[in-house]
Amino acid sequence: MSFKFNRGFFKYDFIDYHAVMCVPIDADIKEIRKRYLKIARRLHPDTCRDENDTEKELANELLSKLVNPAYETLSGEKQRMEHLLILSQMGKRLVQESASVELNSDVAQQLATAPHFEHIYQSGLAKIAETQYDSLDKIQDTIALVSELNLVYTMRSAGKIFAAAPPLIAQPDIPTNAPAVNKAPVISPPQKKDSVVLQYIRRAQDLISQNQLAQARVELQDALKLEPNNSRCHSLIGVVYLKQNLTTSAKVYFNRALQLDPKDETALAGRLKVEQITGQKPNGAKRTASPNIGGGGLFGGLFGGKKK
Repeated sequence: MSFKFNRGFFKYDFIDYHAVMCVPIDADIKEIRKRYLKIARRLHPDTCRDENDTEKELANELLSKLVNPAYETLSGEKQRMEHLLILSQMGKRLVQESASVELNSDVAQQLATAPHFEHIYQSGLAKIAETQYDSLDKIQDTIALVSELNLVYTMRSAGKIFAAAPPLIAQPDIPTNAPAVNKAPVISPPQKKDSVVLQYIRRAQDLISQNQLAQARVELQDALKLEPNNSRCHSLIGVVYLKQNLTTSAKVYFNRALQLDPKDETALAGRLKVEQITGQKPNGAKRTASPNIGGGGLFGGLFGGKKK
């Protein structure tokens, strides 16, 4: 049996493995594994509760053709990051192209226009996951719905502002003999949007706080393509590299940030942190660590505690 989906990311010839598993795009490996085990128990021939042979065959195909490949991709760090990168790039491309996305469900329309869309996204997926594989005859519609939510969430994370559905206004009764009136179209004032680069920076900061460093670096590098001399982007990439213990690369970005803005506090603190770790002064000479420099204060706020 071939499975066809015509909504969400599937509409753009991309297999949305997060939709197959019904896990959030930012799900970690523990959450993905827990979800996979639950689905596998439902669909595996040895534990499948369906008595109908047709349903058992469908369950087996779902497991082998969709769920297992999804888990194989999302459970590996490198493959998952590549998958996430493609999702992010697709979302950004659709936003930049001002693509019109047709939304087929109430929850997707709500997600598109709600102020705090992250909560609606997480709670919506959690609710769908409870019964996703209960009715196998409806599973294709359910996976397509989840992918639609993933697409909207990705586009909103990339800065997309969806127009709210216009409210229904009761039209007054007009006599049949009344003259026709030409009404000027009502044009809504443009919504205020942050700069694209600022949106990249905010997403990167959120990702850094969640320790999703590879994704944060991608956001910042995309921002630098638009503003190569943005000191904030350079200093934050330095933070990412420092958290990954790549002190040489971190120092390069901190230095570049300070060339652009000598008062950049993040870069100043970052370069000092690199010197503390490497035991080097800026000119390359050895230095003695000051007893007053510790993991707290400004360093604690920027880079977190010492890794164990």
